[in-house]
Amino acid sequence: MTHSTPMAYRRLGRSGLQVSLFSFGSWVTFHNQVDTGGVREMMAAARDGGVNFFDNAEVYANGESERLMGQALAQLKWDRLDYVVSSKFFWGLDRGAPDRPRINGCDTLNRKYLMQAVDGSLQRLGLDFIDLVFCHRADPHTPVEETVWAMHDIIEKGKALYWGTSEWSADEIRSAWDIADRHHLHKPVMEQPQYHLFHRRRVEREYARLYEDTGLGLTTWSPLASGLLTGKYRKGVPANSRGALESVSFLRDGLLDARKNAAVGELEGVARDLDCTVAQLALAWVAHNPRVSTVILGASRLAQLKENLGALAVLPKLTADVLQRIDAITAGLAD
Repeated sequence: MTHSTPMAYRRLGRSGLQVSLFSFGSWVTFHNQVDTGGVREMMAAARDGGVNFFDNAEVYANGESERLMGQALAQLKWDRLDYVVSSKFFWGLDRGAPDRPRINGCDTLNRKYLMQAVDGSLQRLGLDFIDLVFCHRADPHTPVEETVWAMHDIIEKGKALYWGTSEWSADEIRSAWDIADRHHLHKPVMEQPQYHLFHRRRVEREYARLYEDTGLGLTTWSPLASGLLTGKYRKGVPANSRGALESVSFLRDGLLDARKNAAVGELEGVARDLDCTVAQLALAWVAHNPRVSTVILGASRLAQLKENLGALAVLPKLTADVLQRIDAITAGLAD
């Protein structure tokens, strides 16, 4: 099934910003698997398919991912009103030699690092401002108040428009939101959690109160469980796949999980009944959750991206009966 259904758009949490239901991200692929020409080609195809949100992070390919996206944006010459770009900060760049450790520019959300990190991302992306900036992980060593004030100041200086978190606990998000509310600062608007058929608890249970209490929006990542939900790992790790990359070797054990791969085999039967691929079924399942503002897609090939966008046509087919079949197959396998 190829993409033919018009893109849908959802508000980012309680904000007025609308993002495409499916967005395009650069983790793993940009620079590592896709060169400048491929990045430009896939971003153009994504935009033609209605995608308006392009996700990135300072740490992806040690800054090269942002640089490639910036080059593509410069060549594509889109109207700045028509697209949304993100970056994420925490790990920093060039961690340095063991005898010269990075103190304030690595694994931190302190004010010094954040104020300099956003400038670096702006330079690599070639933009005057970044639409969405995320605190890529929580920092137990920096007072949350310091981080909240720094993110507020980044927005006040016009370097970003909205800020949020990625993989923070519900308590950490609420603490940041309460501090911002108390001091009349810019509040965290969105969270970027992992969410897929085998990883549900945080989005569906832990964050449950936050959606109504704070208006939290979600820009979810890894909807295909790093490729597990495509079915490509049922017989091992293909040579040209993400799982074969040494930079993400930590994913390999999960990709080869026998019980989950067996469940993927059963999901392929559901997909056949809906005239779609198992990947499209898994993507549509994530997008079906109304709390999800956008589902971040990753792709190393143009055909892969177009296939993923075909998940839009699967959404109306996810009836209560189909969802029950999916839950029965994945029962006991989701964390």
